[in-house]
Amino acid sequence: MAQKWAVLAVLLFLPVNLAEAQNRVSVEAGHEAVLSCPNISKVHFLLVTWKRNCSSCCVLSYRRDHNKTSRLNCSERITWKYSLDSDPALRIFPVNLGDEGNYTCEAVNSEGNFLFFSSLTVIVPPTVTLAHDKSRVAVCQASAGKPPADISWIPASNHSSEEEFHHPNGTVTRVSYFGWTNSSFPSVTCLVTHPAMNQTLVVDLRCAETKTYKFPPSRVRRGAVKPPDIPEKIYENYSPRSVYVCL
Repeated sequence: MAQKWAVLAVLLFLPVNLAEAQNRVSVEAGHEAVLSCPNISKVHFLLVTWKRNCSSCCVLSYRRDHNKTSRLNCSERITWKYSLDSDPALRIFPVNLGDEGNYTCEAVNSEGNFLFFSSLTVIVPPTVTLAHDKSRVAVCQASAGKPPADISWIPASNHSSEEEFHHPNGTVTRVSYFGWTNSSFPSVTCLVTHPAMNQTLVVDLRCAETKTYKFPPSRVRRGAVKPPDIPEKIYENYSPRSVYVCL
């Protein structure tokens, strides 16, 4: 007992060193999130504790001198990524929207207490559809995306409009409308850009018969790219398949 109190007394009076930079992590829903807790000193950590910044959230800790781990309010999806002797990084898999938030890793060794902050953002790719109605209006919809997808048309038109719907889980549906009643263009292209995916949808205005061809969107690991101004370069930063609809 005396030894236990001696260890606790040492921990209480160690200096606290706050990490200056916050680690920001963005992960697509359903994938793996890894939050790092780097050891910036040459001395092994004696105690490592991960916790999310809410009173009822998961607390995961490891005490090196006893080789003991403890869990409080943690699901099986939340665990250590690597061997605790080498790297006390936190692993969340699969990630869902409820995991989004701020996390703190508190590490203790003989040199002091070290705090590392991580901000986890969960990205949800939208479901993209292209439809049309009898009034010759094309409807390009990106449903339940987070963040909201960007929708644009080529060529640009004064007859296009957009609206969005916010859902309780934080996702957003955006709908863009393009009217071509008096248009002389043979086709119009809808570009949907999102951090998790890009998709191109094309409406062929010359077709008299309605046919729909569906292909899966391309999945890319990069930030959303805004469509360029010059139509001839619309595929410069894109490698998606397309959906062609003949009207």
